[in-house]
Order: sequence, then structure tokens, then C-alpha cells
Amino acid sequence: MSSPLLRAINITKRFGGIIAVNKMSMEIREGEILGLIGPNGAGKTTLFNCITGFYKPDEGEVYFKGERITGLSPHEICLRGIARTWQKIRPFPGMTVLEAVTVGALLRTKDVEKAVEKARSILEFIEFKKYDRLGKELTLIEHKLVDLARALATEPKLLLLDEVAAGLRPHEMDRLAKILLRIRDEMKITLVIVEHVMRFVMKISERVVVMHQGTKIAEGTPEEVANNPRVIEAYLGTRPI
Repeated sequence: MSSPLLRAINITKRFGGIIAVNKMSMEIREGEILGLIGPNGAGKTTLFNCITGFYKPDEGEVYFKGERITGLSPHEICLRGIARTWQKIRPFPGMTVLEAVTVGALLRTKDVEKAVEKARSILEFIEFKKYDRLGKELTLIEHKLVDLARALATEPKLLLLDEVAAGLRPHEMDRLAKILLRIRDEMKITLVIVEHVMRFVMKISERVVVMHQGTKIAEGTPEEVANNPRVIEAYLGTRPI
């Protein structure tokens, strides 16, 4: 078996007396779609922040493609090939869709024309045709697609998606799921999805990791995780009788 694309080893992050992530270890395999789930406050976004350089772990190490990236800046980590989206959309209200995605493409080139062409190709790939719309005019699903396109424009090998389906209608989730599968299959990008919408994450993920109180409590196929007593207890507070 090939080595993991990313390894997080005993990651710990404290905020004062609160331990948000506690000796959390996880491996991400190249080419997979991994679901990362857990109750509110489980530490999922904090773990993303430690992986992508927005937080420096108090303990532990992160390796990407066999190289240690712990403590690197977000810009350096993005250049290595890790991109992310955020829980809350980060619109560019006064910019057009094409301009907003071009911002991501400028990570890899200083040639604006090449960056615009890259942005256009990404938007065509996700079937977003309203290039000239302003950020302030977009719907929620359109905002999420622009955020996704901007991350893709940085040419990642690993894409971390934080609650990308939150607030979407069922048909919008189905549209998004199809796009994410194409990103993995055609663009060869590995995906990790933090999500509270269980129908969405369980349907699209091949493997699921469950966090609770900052640490991993379960890992396996969606079916295995859904029937795990520790997972049921974490979400519902009691074990089923």
C-alpha cells in the first residue's frame, strides 16, 4: 500500500484551559473522499486550521506527501498543494465571479491573462456560467461554488471542505455531490469533507472519521460508523438500549 497523502500525528491545540484538539491522529489516502464528522465543538475545524497553517499545533506533526509541514504559513502550505474552503462563505461583494476565482489562480502565476484563463476553465468545469455576476448578487449555492472554484484555482492535490453543504436544499446538495465526484475522478484531487448534513457526507464519502471532544473515536465505512455505539452515544448522548 502506498504511503498516505497526508498524516496528522498526535495533533493537540489548546486555547487557554480548553483543549480543542487532543492527540488527534488521522491519515488521508490519495484519491479518496474522506468524511470528517462529529458533534459541534468536536474540534474538526480546529484540526483543519492546524493542517492548513492558520493555527500552529501545540503538539504533534503534520506531513504532506512525506514532508513535514507543521508550522508553515497558510500561503506556503497552499503552495505545497493543500487548499480549503470555510464554514462561512467569504464573498468578494464588489468583484465579479471571474475576478474572485482569478485571485486563487494568481497563486501559481503572476501573468494575469493566464490566471483569468485558468479561472474561466475552472468555472466551466463546475458549470458556473455567470462569470460577470457580482459577489453581492449571488445565491448561497453560487457563493459556495465560487469559494470552491477559487480553491480549485490554486491547483491543490488535497482539498479540505468545511461544511460545504450547510444551508443547501436537497437538489442543490445533489448538484454539489456530482461536482465533488468529478473533482476527485477527473481532476484527481483528494477531498476531505467536514459536514453536519449526514445524508450528504455519508452518501459521498468512502471512509469516515469521527471526532468527539477533540479526538478520534471511530473510523470506517459510512455503514460501520453509522452503527458504531460510540458514535451513536456521541451524537445522542446515550447508548441505544
